[in-house]
Amino acid sequence: MAQITLKGNPVNTAGELPSAGAKAPDFTLVKSDLSEVSLADYAGKTIVLNIFPSLDTPVCAASVRRFNLEASNLPDTVVLCISADLPFAHKRFCEVEEIENVVSLSVFRSPEFGSEYGVTIADGPLKGLLSRAVVIVDREGKVSYTEQVPEITSEPDYEAALKAMM
Repeated sequence: MAQITLKGNPVNTAGELPSAGAKAPDFTLVKSDLSEVSLADYAGKTIVLNIFPSLDTPVCAASVRRFNLEASNLPDTVVLCISADLPFAHKRFCEVEEIENVVSLSVFRSPEFGSEYGVTIADGPLKGLLSRAVVIVDREGKVSYTEQVPEITSEPDYEAALKAMM
């Protein structure tokens, strides 16, 4: 269990992020066209998991926009933006924002994702949503970098994540 904060108030997650060097847990999540995709579908690429509570918050939206900009410059890399938002919300957001360089994924059919990655918020007003975190999976399927953002209303450390991919 990790302790993070929401506007300074402590909240807990249902576990811990996977450790660097560990095999990344596989998952099957839902794309905005309602098709399913798994981690294995991106084997051989560097995979950025941009995990967040909801697209309907300014900080979550900012992280998707930022990773969308950065992803276009990264060869053999895919950015997966993951939340509990329904696929329809992901689709609407990406169309309105002209987001084309990331893959938006919903956990609505796979709540186990949050427990396997240690990001389900276990208490507080956002209980049941995902915490803000970044996990980078290398080309061999191993976790190479993690960041559990300590304050939900803060953005992740983009520079550290990008540096970890170099």
